[in-house]
Amino acid sequence: MRKVIATGKTIEDAIQVALEKLGVARDQVEVRVLTQPSRGLFGLIGSRDAEIEAIVKDAPVAEEISSGVGDLIESDPTQSIANAHRFLQDVIRAMGLNADVKISEDSEGHYLFEIEGDRLGILIGKRGQTLDALQYLVNLVANKHSETFLRIVLDAEEYRSRRKETLERLADRLAKQVMREKQEIELEPMPAYERKVIHSYLQGHARVATRSVGEEPNRKVLIYLK
Repeated sequence: MRKVIATGKTIEDAIQVALEKLGVARDQVEVRVLTQPSRGLFGLIGSRDAEIEAIVKDAPVAEEISSGVGDLIESDPTQSIANAHRFLQDVIRAMGLNADVKISEDSEGHYLFEIEGDRLGILIGKRGQTLDALQYLVNLVANKHSETFLRIVLDAEEYRSRRKETLERLADRLAKQVMREKQEIELEPMPAYERKVIHSYLQGHARVATRSVGEEPNRKVLIYLK
């Protein structure tokens, strides 16, 4: 069972932090409120953040179609991963690219599809937008008939690791700026996984904290003094 405890100025802020840490959508978690937020005296003294526990739901079993013939549910992820791999290769060929896909699994059971080839910039897109969209589709294919939830991360030309390093340097620089100027900083809109990098990097910081604000697709990270 995957779960996480998160805090935020509001319950919804805390839920969004939890979703970014878990890397799942809102409808894939059950939420239990541990602490209600409180503004405190005059909104300052004794104020208290919301605290929630988010638990990832088990993947739902696909419903049978009206004809009475049910979709086959795979208990072994091997076939589901193979389906996702085949789908990705078909898309790559349709884009006119010559590339291979290498599959590995990390310690948390997430699958990494590394795309290796030439001229992959078109597949990555501006700030990884094309890669993110393709990753979303690949995960849909993998989980269509899977008994358990599978998470696949797509990467090309080590874009994810390079982007992570860039975001961590940005987080470090902006945290110092917040401490120096004693003013909160709102970053530009980012996808959920990039916001997660910022949150994770500054999670244990002694003097600054982060939270997500706004609505998708314009949700941003706010860095502020504790």
